[in-house]
Amino acid sequence: MRWIRSYVGLSSTRQTMKEDKALVYEDWKECILPLITSAPLELNPKFFGAEQYFAAKSLISSRSFEIDDYHAFGMVPLADLFNHKTGAEDVHFTSSPSHCESDNDVDGNNNDEYDNSEDDVQLTQSSHLRRNRSLTALVGKNFHSVSNLECSSALEDDPTVLEMIIVKNVKAGSEVFNTYGSLGNAALLHRYGFTEPDNPYDIVNIDLEVVLQWSSSLFSDRHSRARLLLWKRLNYSGCGSQNSEYFEISSQGEPEVELLILLCIMLLPEEAYCKLDLTVATAGNFSKSISIILSSNSSIAVGETLEMGKNLLLTRSVCDALLSLADIRESFYGSNSIEDDIKALRRCCCNRERKLYHSLMLRVSERKILEKLRTYATASAQSFENARRISKRKKLKRT
Repeated sequence: MRWIRSYVGLSSTRQTMKEDKALVYEDWKECILPLITSAPLELNPKFFGAEQYFAAKSLISSRSFEIDDYHAFGMVPLADLFNHKTGAEDVHFTSSPSHCESDNDVDGNNNDEYDNSEDDVQLTQSSHLRRNRSLTALVGKNFHSVSNLECSSALEDDPTVLEMIIVKNVKAGSEVFNTYGSLGNAALLHRYGFTEPDNPYDIVNIDLEVVLQWSSSLFSDRHSRARLLLWKRLNYSGCGSQNSEYFEISSQGEPEVELLILLCIMLLPEEAYCKLDLTVATAGNFSKSISIILSSNSSIAVGETLEMGKNLLLTRSVCDALLSLADIRESFYGSNSIEDDIKALRRCCCNRERKLYHSLMLRVSERKILEKLRTYATASAQSFENARRISKRKKLKRT
């Protein structure tokens, strides 16, 4: 834990860990502490303290599966033996069709459906054959005298029966992987204690408070809060995690459109802001409100050079704001450069220094995303300026 706190250096991950531990402690205080102090039970506090409860709950939660609406969460024998591989599962964990409306992926954090129809038919047929062949092993000696077909029918009606089916060919001797979900390294480290190199689902979170910090460096607190309120009145919000609100930057360095709209509103001239505020207060016309935002931030005629959407929001000032947000977020990692972190990661042994290794892996992967965000902002600003010049030339020709 000390290594993770020292090397991760991330506001969102560290805050989530602190909040989780606080919630677990509240559970212990409410459910376990009364049992320890209960006279008839005489439980030894040494084995039922808050740290022991935290360890036990972490062990169970990291190995439990979200099965379906019928089963909810549960510990599944043998299912947690499969290691994780992002986006490359060999096996698929599913509940009985009679107790689940669809064959959704029921792994702990993967809600994607396996929707290859032809393969799905073959898998369904082969899974029934495999189930029939292995019923004796599954249900024990008492079922030796029952036919495979009858056993199969009985198991289908049993709400406690689950299936692990293979979804693609695996070479003999190769490790068989499950997937814990389409998770970035921060989520993998937080939930399971490991990371993956070159994880395509990596993200970086930029807290709403960081955006307000940037805005307050340019404008008054009153300005920032008023425009944040207007943004929320337009029914926008960031992602939510317990007590925090944040915006995600994708593995390719692309920000959420909700963040771009917030930055646009923060940067609106006072006249445009008042017009927008009045429009929202009187008519609540969403499409007209967006038109005011776009027309105030650019001189590009919609549909001429850039498509209506994200590109029209990426003005020079918004891109400069993204660069500033990247710098603020980068400062959370301390004085070491990303090159220092990469060298430290190369020196680190995954087997001997597991916590340090995965914390550094997360740190490096997130800093690489911030570099991509800077590249994205710089390129977008240049594209916007080029599009604006083209739009101006077209207007001059028409006049």
